[in-house]
Amino acid sequence: MTASAAAGTTHPRWSVGGRAVKIDKPILMGIVNVTPDSFSDGGVSFSADRAVARALDLLEQGADVLDIGGESTRPGATPVATEEELRRVISVIEGVLATVPDALISIDTVKSAVASRALEAGALIVNDVSAHRIDAEMARVCAHARCGMILMHSRGSVAEMASYSLASYGEDPVGDIVRDLADCAERAIAAGVARPSIVLDPGFGFSKTSEHSLAVLRALERICALGFPVMVGLSRKRMIGELTGVAAAEQRDAGSVGAAVVALVRGARLFRVHEVKAHRQALDAAWGVLNGA
Repeated sequence: MTASAAAGTTHPRWSVGGRAVKIDKPILMGIVNVTPDSFSDGGVSFSADRAVARALDLLEQGADVLDIGGESTRPGATPVATEEELRRVISVIEGVLATVPDALISIDTVKSAVASRALEAGALIVNDVSAHRIDAEMARVCAHARCGMILMHSRGSVAEMASYSLASYGEDPVGDIVRDLADCAERAIAAGVARPSIVLDPGFGFSKTSEHSLAVLRALERICALGFPVMVGLSRKRMIGELTGVAAAEQRDAGSVGAAVVALVRGARLFRVHEVKAHRQALDAAWGVLNGA
C-alpha cells in the first residue's frame, strides 16, 4: 500500500459496548501489565495502586484505550488461575474508572470468565490473543455484551504462543495468516459478534519467527483487505531488537516507533504500545503528512 493509498482509506467506526470509536486518526492502546513476568515490564505495575497510576499516566500521554492484562504471554509463561487473574485486573479497572469515568478500557485475556467480569466492571473491549481458540465461550460473552473484540492471530496455548514451536507455515506465510484471521472473524460473527465490533491483529512475534513477522509487516495491506480495522503490537518485540541490535526490550522504543510508522503507512490504524508519548507524536505527525495537514 502506498502512502497516498493509506491516506485515502475511509474512517470506520469501531462499535464498543454502545459507543462508536471513530478511527479517523491513529488509535493508541496503552499497555498496563498487572503481572510479575511480562517480557519487557513485568513487575512494573504489579499492584493495583501502581497499575492505576500507570494507566492514568498513559492517558495523560495521549492513550485512547487502556489494555489491562493480568496474565503474561511471554515465551514459557505460566498460566494464571482465573481467580488470580481477576484479583489482579478488576480493582485496576475500577480504580481507573473511578478517576476517569469515560476511559476506554480493554481487558487482555483468553478467559471468558475474566472477560465477563471485566465487562461488568466497565471494560468495553476484549483483547483475546487466542481469537477464541482457547475458550470457545468467549465469543458468546462478547456477543452478549456487544463489546469491542480484538482477534489476534496465534497458535497453541498461552505458554506456547510466543515461542517458535508452532511457527510452521506453507510457501506463503502471509496468506496462511490472512486465511486464519478470516476464519476467526467468520466464527466470531457466526457466534453473534457484530462485524463493526471486530478488530484484527496479525500477532507479531506470536507463533512467528522474526522473518514471518517482517513478511507480515511488509504485506500488511493483505490483512487490511479483509475489511476490518487492523491493530498492530510491534512495541519492544524481538524483531525490533534484531533489526536495531538492541538486546534489552525496554530500550527498543525508538525502533518500535519506526516500525509503527511503517505499519500506519501500510494500513494499520490501532497500535498497542508501551511508550505512548513517543508513538503519539510520531504517528500524529505521519498521519498529518499522509493526509495533507
